[in-house]
Amino acid sequence: MNILGYLQKIGRALMVPVAVLPAAAILMGVGYWIDPNGWGGDSALAAFLIKAGAAIIDKMAILFAVGVAYGMSKDKDGSAALAGLVGFLVVTTLLSPGAVSQIQQIPLDQVPAAFGKIENQFIGILTGVIAAELYNRFSGVELHKALAFFSGRRLVPIVTSVVMIVVSFILMAVWPVIYGGLVSFGESIVNLGSTGAGIYAFFNRLLIPIGLHHALNSVFWFDVAGINDIPNFLGGQSSIDAGKAVVGVTGMYQAGFFPIMMFGLPGAALAIYHSAKKENKDKVASIMIAAAFASFFTGVTEPLEFSFMFVAPVLYVIHAFLTGISVFIAASMHWISGFGFSAGFVDMFIQSRNPLATHWYMLIPQGLVFFGLYYVVFRAVIAKFNLKTPGREDDEAVPVQAQTTDRTELARQYLEVLGGQENLVTIDACITRLRLTLKDRSIVDERKLKALGAAGVVKLGEQNLQVILGPLAEIIAGEMKALR
Repeated sequence: MNILGYLQKIGRALMVPVAVLPAAAILMGVGYWIDPNGWGGDSALAAFLIKAGAAIIDKMAILFAVGVAYGMSKDKDGSAALAGLVGFLVVTTLLSPGAVSQIQQIPLDQVPAAFGKIENQFIGILTGVIAAELYNRFSGVELHKALAFFSGRRLVPIVTSVVMIVVSFILMAVWPVIYGGLVSFGESIVNLGSTGAGIYAFFNRLLIPIGLHHALNSVFWFDVAGINDIPNFLGGQSSIDAGKAVVGVTGMYQAGFFPIMMFGLPGAALAIYHSAKKENKDKVASIMIAAAFASFFTGVTEPLEFSFMFVAPVLYVIHAFLTGISVFIAASMHWISGFGFSAGFVDMFIQSRNPLATHWYMLIPQGLVFFGLYYVVFRAVIAKFNLKTPGREDDEAVPVQAQTTDRTELARQYLEVLGGQENLVTIDACITRLRLTLKDRSIVDERKLKALGAAGVVKLGEQNLQVILGPLAEIIAGEMKALR
């Protein structure tokens, strides 16, 4: 499988945990709107909503570890998901600041800041991928009788925990270097003004998939390099009086995100919906509407971004570039606003009375332009390169009618056409296709497969075969396993 194909596989696996994020984002946004200053400290209802949403959003990395491990496992077994969780816990525990301090025998205050951000999306996805690969490799291993209890699926979490110890020690050396390098890069572009703001925004989005955007954020939004853009902006008049804020300047590293999160990404969502195959539009609409609303209302963009960043990386690079352009424009024109939560409608409304919010209303027409820009560009690029965005996957074949209503008998017929049980090494299924590994693919009769109701056949490598069946795929795969 090529790199792009593997990324698409990860992207499909991510759709399960991503689907729960919009609801969490909306809960937090409503809670923050009810109590924008106390964050739940002044309202029990706001606290309830914010904590409920944060329970999911703040643990997104864990969701990814579990979801990717489960989604990429060969038979979608819970043991793979458990292995993903175990692996994530091992890495994040070993690389927590306290553990690093103890292992390296250094004072806690000398532990690199990178380890304070170890619970991120990159670690979650990395752990999930490793756990899935280990599951696919070791879930069928049989140990000596004395250790028989730990054979097969029970072995996978144990192997994963050991492997992740090794991964942790590698990351212990690599992670601070990467993180520190990004902080240094951020500091080097501080003096570039509006151009630097645009460069920062481009890399901010580009680093979201691996969670390293926090390194740049610490430079521009907080006090690592003396900018402290968010706290100074939120300080309003007191920050101006204290000489910490400059009207028309403070907030420049935040303002240009509003047109993207409130308008640009919803435009991308509409393009993805219109680009989906006709039979998949209803399913895609439910995902895109929820994700687009979360982006517009609360400024939480991960549900939308993760829906295409892996299955269509070129779109994500375009998104990062357009974000940089938006932040550059807003900073150059001194159209300024800021946020305490994120760059959504809630914060735009709340901060509109902040004395540092200059010409903030111009971010709305700018946003409308970016809505159209995102829609046109995404729609054109998806069509031009036939990108497999949600609803356009090859897996989503038109449902076919089987020749018999007896699923067991149909599965038996498929087994026979595929060369019998002895010819099948592995049997798996996704939404609409059988995913098979065969000893000898040459004996498979494709004409008979199509006669049984298969909509198509895809050959991968020397031994892998995919049989497109539509919604029957998982049922037939289950029956075929039961017949073995």
